Amino acid sequence: MVNSKNNSVLYGLLSGLGLLIFYLGIVSIFQGVEFAFLNLRSLWYLIFPLVIGFGIQIGIFTSIKHTAQITGTVAGTGTISGGSMIACCSHFLLQVIPFAGASGLAIFLTKYQAAFLGIGILSNIVGISLMLKHKEKMKGGHCHIDG
Repeated sequence: MVNSKNNSVLYGLLSGLGLLIFYLGIVSIFQGVEFAFLNLRSLWYLIFPLVIGFGIQIGIFTSIKHTAQITGTVAGTGTISGGSMIACCSHFLLQVIPFAGASGLAIFLTKYQAAFLGIGILSNIVGISLMLKHKEKMKGGHCHIDG
């Protein structure tokens, strides 16, 4: 049991770190490493809660028995977290495409990148809450799992 808890913390830390590396990698590819770290510094108050929330979700997920409901929760909120990072970073990609419509989309994404990251943070909160509620049900013996 102790080993399972240690693994869940490890998986949570690695998942959060992986999401942060994903973010830095995407921005670095299109704008350079220096800009990636400058951007991280300017949006740290949104990016770190998103990364931490994602890591917590994965940690909780690995510490409980996997059911279709919880797997769907992690898949859904994890997709929103990753999607928030992509939406936040995608305006960098669109800036290298020389189409007028793409530059308009890049302006839109830049303007609302904080909102995209905020949606990701909210989805993490919902996911963590649902998984903690499920874990509590399992601990109390109220959750029946076939298998």
